[in-house]
Amino acid sequence: MKKIIFIAAVLFSISFFVSESKAQSKDKKILVTYFTLPETDGVDASSGASRVVVNDKLYGATEYVANEISELTGGDLFQIKTENTYPGTHKALIDYAKKEAESKTYPVITSKIKNFQDYDVVFVGYPNWWYDMPMVIYSLFKDYDFSGKTIIPFCTHGGSGFSQSVETIAGLEKNAKVISIPAISRSRVTSSRSALEKWLKEQGLAK
Repeated sequence: MKKIIFIAAVLFSISFFVSESKAQSKDKKILVTYFTLPETDGVDASSGASRVVVNDKLYGATEYVANEISELTGGDLFQIKTENTYPGTHKALIDYAKKEAESKTYPVITSKIKNFQDYDVVFVGYPNWWYDMPMVIYSLFKDYDFSGKTIIPFCTHGGSGFSQSVETIAGLEKNAKVISIPAISRSRVTSSRSALEKWLKEQGLAK
């Protein structure tokens, strides 16, 4: 009898802990930031940004995933915009991105996040350019203090996944917790919702 009571007490404690943890996660204020650049010629490669058209509306691939995450979590959506204008065609874009990375140029971000200090969880989305995140994402981490926050990188790619970008972010933000959502292949962008929802539920971040 005592053994049954003990087991019941343990199970109740575990159930309470899990429920409490999920409740705490759902109470967190969430921001979904993203940088996107749909190419004008519709060509895509592992080192370039991509685009998708859904219901006759054009999205950058990362933009589409960011919208899905925002809807699933109830998080605020923020598009990272830059002072400089990137080329629209594939070849010109990846050449420009390569020069930007090699010269360690930090693009100026013109859009501003209001009350950034109030957010507990920040999703950071970007395309994989030259096996790294675009330099504008480096600018984001340079401009804002992520200390104490949970950073969740998400990435769209043509076969390279995150490359080493998650490790790079962890190195830049040593006072933050960094966990990564599964990277999204460009061929699965429009069918990514169920996988995203499953992962978010596992993390206690789905609304």
